[in-house]
Amino acid sequence: MVEIRRLGPQIGAEVRGLDVKTLDDAGFAPIYQAWLDYNVIVVPGQELTVDDFLSYSRRFGLIEPHPSKSTRHPEYPEITMLGINKFGPDGKLIPAVYRRGAEGWHTDGAYDDVPFKATQLYGIAIPSTGGDTLFSNMYAAYAALPERLKARLEGVRGAFTYGGRRQSNALLNPEDRNRPPAFHPIIRTHSETGRKSLYFDPGKILFLGGFEKQESDDTIEELTGLMIQPDAEFRHKWRVGDIVIWDNRCLVHKAAGDYPPEEDRIHWRVSIKERN
Repeated sequence: MVEIRRLGPQIGAEVRGLDVKTLDDAGFAPIYQAWLDYNVIVVPGQELTVDDFLSYSRRFGLIEPHPSKSTRHPEYPEITMLGINKFGPDGKLIPAVYRRGAEGWHTDGAYDDVPFKATQLYGIAIPSTGGDTLFSNMYAAYAALPERLKARLEGVRGAFTYGGRRQSNALLNPEDRNRPPAFHPIIRTHSETGRKSLYFDPGKILFLGGFEKQESDDTIEELTGLMIQPDAEFRHKWRVGDIVIWDNRCLVHKAAGDYPPEEDRIHWRVSIKERN
């Protein structure tokens, strides 16, 4: 029997008693609704091939290869292999690979003109300690904004790039590093729930459109301090066989970046966009 259990006060749910390989449309509908309601869904205990994982992921939308080409699966470019190749030819740890996703709270794909709807991971190898992923609800972030800030940001679009103001683009091939910024509303109305959320990524944003530079910088700093709200977080401790999917339209996430470097932490990842 399928059971959907809430994990946090404002975010997160776990679905048990389910084999995603045999899931029909009727069985998928309540899972998708729970995902919209709770923003991140965990389905534990799955045994999947790459094709199984891709087939289930396509239920949520269109899969597109991630712009970081160096970690794409050699036979399935739609899949990113997170956690591979973290040691260089000299045997030294490559921090950008080891700490990938742990540089700070972020949303995936804000640098694209059509940003990612969702990201889905499947746990392949999990370290003995550490390596969690943290999530935070951006509906709650919007609700907590001072009214003056809500009013000031209504209709404002932010400029986003992969590397942001720090130009952190080491994982991109050189030819992919100078793309023009993508512009997205900072106050975003979710296309399916109709709810307003803060759409903000301090690591990818360059500036706020229509603001003077100092006001833009000051507002970005203020939003960075306000975006994570008490009781709006969920921390996932990974197990082999876990599938976790999150909604980039209304939450941010980060990796803990704290597992033993000599151990493996490997996931299959897909980036999902909305269907037209």
